Amino acid sequence: MFQLPMLNFSPQQVAGVCETLEESGDIERLGRFLWSLPVASAACEALNKNESVLRARAIVAFHSGHFRELYQLLEQHKFGRDSHAKLQALWLEAHYQEAEKLRGRPLGPVDKYRVRKKFPLPRTIWDGEQKTHCFKERTRHLLREWYLQDPYPNPSKKRELALATGLTPTQVGNWFKNRRQRDRAAAAKNRLQQQVLSQGSVRSLAEDGALEPLGSASSPAASMSSKAATSAISITSSDSECDI
Repeated sequence: MFQLPMLNFSPQQVAGVCETLEESGDIERLGRFLWSLPVASAACEALNKNESVLRARAIVAFHSGHFRELYQLLEQHKFGRDSHAKLQALWLEAHYQEAEKLRGRPLGPVDKYRVRKKFPLPRTIWDGEQKTHCFKERTRHLLREWYLQDPYPNPSKKRELALATGLTPTQVGNWFKNRRQRDRAAAAKNRLQQQVLSQGSVRSLAEDGALEPLGSASSPAASMSSKAATSAISITSSDSECDI
């Protein structure tokens, strides 16, 4: 069990500093504080039960790459709902990174799904609410609302949305990036489908004699264009289905 060094600081004071450093995002300073701040020996037991201190230790363990220590902290201590979103993100990201290191390549959506199935969230950081792709439904609803207002949020808006959802600014940025990519793929697919339908209508009219026949040199090109468009649609659809 992790023990802080000794001196005369109350558990409340230590917890307050941990919360301030966590909110500032200065993980390096938070780590130095945990390892170097002396506390009285009588306070060690209280610190090991303080949620702010435990959460700070979990954050430092994650950013230091000490995933075994992180898992132990999260599995052995019950956390309040306000801490769930952040700690769930640490749990999943740590397992993703371990899987990527083991496989020697980045994980795709299916790979991440398998990791989540293999390493489900412990009930100490999960209230049992049904999730979709790791985000709670109310979080996804809020993200979609903001996306409709501004698909390209600036860093300040990302931080604001992160506070509102319990996610990190990086997670918010990734969600917006993936959503824009899906929308662009869908728009491209629709344009290609319209192209194919338009070419099919022109060909039908030509066969019915409503249009003058095209020259022999242009027919193969039109056929190739149609095949290329159809092929592009197939590729776009496949990519879209994989981008879960």
